[in-house]
Formats: sequence, structure tokens, C-alpha cells
Amino acid sequence: MSEKPLRILIADDQPYIRRAVRALLESRPGWEVCGEASDGREAIRKTDELQPDIIVMDMFMPNLNGLEATREIYGAHRGAKVLILTLHDLPDLSRAARDAGAKGLVLKSDSNLFLIPAIEAIGNSEMYFAYKQ
Repeated sequence: MSEKPLRILIADDQPYIRRAVRALLESRPGWEVCGEASDGREAIRKTDELQPDIIVMDMFMPNLNGLEATREIYGAHRGAKVLILTLHDLPDLSRAARDAGAKGLVLKSDSNLFLIPAIEAIGNSEMYFAYKQ
């Protein structure tokens, strides 16, 4: 009997980022992308509907940013595991992500190096903040 696949929701307002992240994640055996969202509000709805194991969440999206969406998801789903994926290399970003309930943060520019290890760590209930300050 095989293990249950790791189900991942991707939330990013850029379709090309969602496609690239999906391709990378689905190349891993035992991982499946169960859905996509293009803004924070949709990420909350899809989390409620799909119950993913991990949510890969862009920091800055329209309608509701990634930090606010993470707070709401974490408030409704205490076991939620959110990984913030962001383009912006800003001071105190890791602290803001942790305070919102995120379990990790990876810069988009470093995603080819750190996205897979971050999801592996978070899937094992560890924190993963790959951030250069």
C-alpha cells in the first residue's frame, strides 16, 4: 500500500509562476498540486475546499496579500502549513511571515535551490526560512 501523496496548493497572481512551480513540484514522486489560486481570497477558499497539506503562498497578491491570507488560513486551520514564496528581499520579512503563521519562506530568485528542501522540511513539521538578510 502506497503512502498518501503530499497535496500542495499554489497561490500566486502570476500564471507563469504558478506553471513553473507546478512543474517543479509535480516532478517529485508522491507530490501533487491539488489546486491553484490567483489571489489571497481565492487561496483561503481553496484551502477550505481542498484541504491541502502545504500552501505555497506569494507574499504580494491582489485582493488580499499573502501574509493576511496566511493569518486567516492559520486561524481557521491550526494545522495549516504555509510556505511564503516571494520576489521581495525585504528586511524583517522572515519575522512577518512567522508572525502570520507561515512555516517557511523562500525567495523566488532562490526557488530552484530551496523550494524542494523547504517543502520537504515543512512536510516533516519543520520550519524552513531560506532568507538572506
